[in-house]
Amino acid sequence: MFRGRAVSQRATSSTLEIRQPVPSQIRKPATNWRVLVVENNTGDRETLTAGLRRHGHHVEGVATGNAALQSYQRADIVLLDLELPDVDGLEVCRSIRALSDVPLIAVTGWGTELDRVLGLQAGADDYLVKPYGFRELMARMDAVMRRSRPQMQAEQVVLRGPLRIDAASREVSLHGRVVELTRKEFDLLHLLASHPETVISRKRIMQQVWGGSWSRRTVDTHVSSLRGKLGGSDWIVTVRGVGFRFGGR
Repeated sequence: MFRGRAVSQRATSSTLEIRQPVPSQIRKPATNWRVLVVENNTGDRETLTAGLRRHGHHVEGVATGNAALQSYQRADIVLLDLELPDVDGLEVCRSIRALSDVPLIAVTGWGTELDRVLGLQAGADDYLVKPYGFRELMARMDAVMRRSRPQMQAEQVVLRGPLRIDAASREVSLHGRVVELTRKEFDLLHLLASHPETVISRKRIMQQVWGGSWSRRTVDTHVSSLRGKLGGSDWIVTVRGVGFRFGGR
C-alpha cells in the first residue's frame, strides 16, 4: 500500500458497485480469456469473478499479493487491486512486469492523478478506478488484450499432423485433446508452426513474441515448457547458434 497516505485519498473497497447491464448490452468476447482477479475484499472479488464467468471467461480469484505472484503465469490478463493485505500492490505490479508482459489492469479505489501515474509507471497497462461500470471494464480488457496481441499470420488454422493451432480462438489441440498454453507459449508455437521449413532466429522470436524486451533465457524457458506440454522435444528443434524451427512428428 502507499505509505503515509490519508484515508480520504482512497475510495474504500465498499465503493466497488459494479453496475451490471442486461446481457444484450455486452457482446460476448471472441476469445475466452483466463483472468486472474486479485482483490482483497471477498464480496468484491466474488462479484467480479461471477460477472466475468457469465461472459465466458475462466477466472481465478485470489486475495493477496503473494497469491497473485504464484498465479499470474496461468493468466491471459490480470486485474489487480493495489490495496492488498500482505504486499504493496505497486510492488506486486512491478514484480509481475519484471518477469512477464501479461496484460495487467489496476482496478482500485485509489483515484488521484498521482495514484494513476504511479500505477502506470509500475507497469499497469491500464488503470480503472472504483466504482466503475462492468461495460467499461470489459471494454478496457478488450482494448488491452487487442493491443498486446501480436499480429497473427494470414493462416488462421495451422494443421501440422495431429497438431491443430487455431489463431482465432487461440486454442491448441493434439490428437484431438486441448493443450493448455500460456499466451506467450501460444504465440511462440504459432510463429514456429506457421513457418515449418524455416529456422527462426532468437532475435526474430524476441521481436515478434516479446517485442524485443526479454532475455535469451525467456525463450529457452518457453521452448522447454512447450516441449513438455506437447510430449516431446521433436516438436521444436534447436539449431545451435541460430535459433529454432518447427519439427513436427
